[in-house]
Amino acid sequence: MAYRAPVSQMLFSMRAVAGLDAAIEGGLYPDLTTQLVAQILEAAGDFAAERLEPLNRPGDLAGLRKDGAAVRTPDGFPKAYQDWISGGWNALPGPVEHGGQGLPILVNTACVEMWNAANMAFALCPILTMGAIDAIEAHASPDLKERYLEKLVSGEWTATMNLTEPQAGSDLSALRTRAERADDGTYRIFGQKIYITFGEHDLTDNIVHLVLARLPDAPHGTRGISLFLVPKILPDGSRNDVVCAGLEHKLGIHAAPTCTMSYGEAGGAVGWLVGEENRGLACMFTMMNNARLAVGVQGVAMAERATQRALDYARERRQGRTVAYTGQGMVAIAEHADVRRMLSSMRGLTEAARGICFLTAASLDAAGRAGDVEARKAAFERASLLTPLAKAFSTDIAVEVASLGVQVHGGMGFVEETGAAQYYRDARILPIYEGTNGIQAIDLVTRKLPLSGGATVRAEIARIRASATRVTKEADERFGALGPRLREATMRLDEATAWMLAALAEGRQDDVLAGATPYLRLFAMTRGVACLADEALAAKAALAAGETDPAHEARIARARYMAEAHLGETEGLARSATAGAAALPAADALAV
Repeated sequence: MAYRAPVSQMLFSMRAVAGLDAAIEGGLYPDLTTQLVAQILEAAGDFAAERLEPLNRPGDLAGLRKDGAAVRTPDGFPKAYQDWISGGWNALPGPVEHGGQGLPILVNTACVEMWNAANMAFALCPILTMGAIDAIEAHASPDLKERYLEKLVSGEWTATMNLTEPQAGSDLSALRTRAERADDGTYRIFGQKIYITFGEHDLTDNIVHLVLARLPDAPHGTRGISLFLVPKILPDGSRNDVVCAGLEHKLGIHAAPTCTMSYGEAGGAVGWLVGEENRGLACMFTMMNNARLAVGVQGVAMAERATQRALDYARERRQGRTVAYTGQGMVAIAEHADVRRMLSSMRGLTEAARGICFLTAASLDAAGRAGDVEARKAAFERASLLTPLAKAFSTDIAVEVASLGVQVHGGMGFVEETGAAQYYRDARILPIYEGTNGIQAIDLVTRKLPLSGGATVRAEIARIRASATRVTKEADERFGALGPRLREATMRLDEATAWMLAALAEGRQDDVLAGATPYLRLFAMTRGVACLADEALAAKAALAAGETDPAHEARIARARYMAEAHLGETEGLARSATAGAAALPAADALAV
């Protein structure tokens, strides 16, 4: 039941959904070909399967060990990390001027999925480093870039993101970590941060912490937060005043250290300002927004891995007989209709989420690479709109799919030896960190829907409607009710969006927030099935051109199944999204 990197499906989705071919032909990805992309993905998949997955289960069982101030990762992790950086994988998306390969976000996104599917605990570390590189490149001084970017890009050093404090979870205005100006232009940092992923470890000699803190004369609230670069090892080689005070004992990702970090217990941790004083949140959001897509991709990864394992088990496990079976003995449980239903939902949800993540990545590429200013702006706003969908939907379905994976295994899924339970445990963090999925929904309805006066979301709905129109026009009997169901879902999304925009304009904030989560699910499910419809049309064209790959028929069947079995829920989601807050009980009533 080893992990198999779904390279051919990834490449097909990148072309049919995310517009890889058009981007290459249009000059957005210079010096890149589909053949080269395929080679990169194959190599990344090989590394994931051969070097990372064998460490996944042993790492989950062994966990971490705190040795004084040091944190020891499971056996094999340090060597695998050195192989990782030797292979140049950390530098894949990095800026060329600092030693990176400068490859598109879309290509890196596919690689990130494979590494996380093979070993999410390991892959968490480079995800954070890549986000820090983006923040430092965008906002730090030339001196800090010169000093830190090359080693971060290569992976010789890693990085962290330090936001959360015991009294301040998602509400960053409550931060208490303080910064004091020093005479030499540096700052001294004092305070404690919690839930810091890879805050201390033995994979590299140095760890670069990006820390949010407040200056003594800072304004109240989030407008008074600054961002500081605080290295574990100072430029002169001495140890900075930052220590890991403890490790969290968690439901999942047992091999990834989640640390409580203490700053300034011996006089103050030395830090350097990133960006401007009191403007740190904008700098950190550069890192957080990229991390949100990466976490969405982690959701796709967990769903993919859970689906592969469940399918392998269902093909091997024999139990009962089907109505049509006339042979001797029992049939594989994959032959039973209800198991086929679960497996079909697992595969369809995974592919829908992957399509959304690839669209988001391609939009980010266009936002940074397009030659036309207006095109960049439109692409940036599209990426901004899709990011909460990518993060929330993909991580929600990771939990759902991993849970279905346990169910397919039956009692063997509830015990640890099959590995199905680990995917469920590991996936459960994904809807929580990098902004809970409730926060993603709030962000979507209050900040992203109003972009350009609603024009951005209307343009996205128009794209979905175009997919529905095309599939209706070009479908044959294999497509079933895909076209009509997608048209109906698009209509519901359009109506719910109009309701949300009107409620925002009228100041009905509680009504908007009450419907935010079902609205996000409505949007994402419709967008995701539209991605599958685009794949189905591309598969039909490939078959008509003489290609005999059985995956093409499977793509058509998958899109049909998702439309007929899952788009029906959009009717209820639309009703919930537009029901308003009147039906919500008061908090006191919930305790009765």
